[in-house]
Amino acid sequence: MQYLVSVIDDGQAYEADRDESASSAEAAAIDEFNDRLQAEGHWVFAGGLGRPVAATVVDNRGEAPIVSDGPFLESKEFLAGFWILEAADLDVALGLAHDASKACNRKIEVRPFLEP
Repeated sequence: MQYLVSVIDDGQAYEADRDESASSAEAAAIDEFNDRLQAEGHWVFAGGLGRPVAATVVDNRGEAPIVSDGPFLESKEFLAGFWILEAADLDVALGLAHDASKACNRKIEVRPFLEP
């Protein structure tokens, strides 16, 4: 089963002159965790995301598309990155999430993908 493991950032780690929130020590720990995921066969895909201020929202549900700058939701917490993991069950995914939270020094949310 696949799980979306989301990294939740509270914005406190950002510095004005950097786009990424991870310190060099956190980035090294994340790289090590990623290597482990690949070695153990849990890795599907992962990525970091830009700051919410860089977001663009597109809404084409009406007669004409509406495009607006900024996140669709104002919050002090935001999605900073994610992993898509393969795990036998939720317990395995949660164990990996514990290690992910430690590696990136952030809160983590785990959600299963819907079965096709």
